[in-house]
Amino acid sequence: MIAKRKAIEVEAKTTKEAIAAALKDLNVRKEDVDIKILREEHKGLFGMEGAELAKIKVSIKKKA
Repeated sequence: MIAKRKAIEVEAKTTKEAIAAALKDLNVRKEDVDIKILREEHKGLFGMEGAELAKIKVSIKKKA
């Protein structure tokens, strides 16, 4: 039997990209999860992207 993951942490260039990746990985809809932003992305020197990646934690909501 394969156990389904209940929560994952994801890093990406932006929080939006991280959320999309987590939803795809877990195969769930946004309304079915709780999203906690652990770290916002930070631009590098002269506004260049990728100096520090965004990091989120996505947990599947418990069904009532």
